[in-house]
Amino acid sequence: MSYVSVPPAVWALARGIAAVLGETLPPPVRTITRVVDRLGPDRARALLGQALTSEASGGLVLPDGRRRTPGGTFLFLVRTAPDLSTDDRAYIFPKAGYHVQGAGRGTPTPASPAPAAPAPLVWTDDTYRALTQQLQQDNEGRATAVKITVIGRPGTAGEQGQAVVVALTNEKVPDLPKGLPEPPAGTHDTVFVARKPWTKAAEALAADPEDAAIIEDDAALDTRVDGIAVYATSATTKRLQTATRAATPS
Repeated sequence: MSYVSVPPAVWALARGIAAVLGETLPPPVRTITRVVDRLGPDRARALLGQALTSEASGGLVLPDGRRRTPGGTFLFLVRTAPDLSTDDRAYIFPKAGYHVQGAGRGTPTPASPAPAAPAPLVWTDDTYRALTQQLQQDNEGRATAVKITVIGRPGTAGEQGQAVVVALTNEKVPDLPKGLPEPPAGTHDTVFVARKPWTKAAEALAADPEDAAIIEDDAALDTRVDGIAVYATSATTKRLQTATRAATPS
């Protein structure tokens, strides 16, 4: 068994592609790493896009009638690519089996008794691009609505005609399931809400410093506010919401 070292960026992108394809076992992850190392990031992303498009259309079927896994589809597309050279095919799918390690591509090095297990996936810029850009281009769905709930204590409210504008900064990073990328902290939310519903919420906030506003409605990424813009038709607070529920017959 021989080992070939690859640059950290290649290893990181390969792990990202493997995660998208649902591959976690060392052998397919190493093969995907050889694909990225040999064919380059752009070609690997393009093949990933083809595999995802195939999956969205029903996938590929094996001779025995079973459906290929997403990872199997990806590697099948690599193996059957008409422009894949004999040398490339031998490197990616070696008969003896090359293992990959994490730095500096080069000549196979002496065997090691036990290859290290793949490190946990690190969501790098390449990882994001490999998944999101290809999905947006080739397999993008259509959202009918994007809703957001903002809970917190707004600062000073600005008034513009019949609209009230408040700004909040979210410093909390949610506790997400293992494997998901960590969202950025310090996001800025700018809320545009009609004056009438905001007035009652503002009075409740002023009367109780422990209360918090609850604003829920349409959201959009807006470069004019350098963050997330929320366009709300209603607003309440935690205390008002609790009082309303208590007064509603069960």
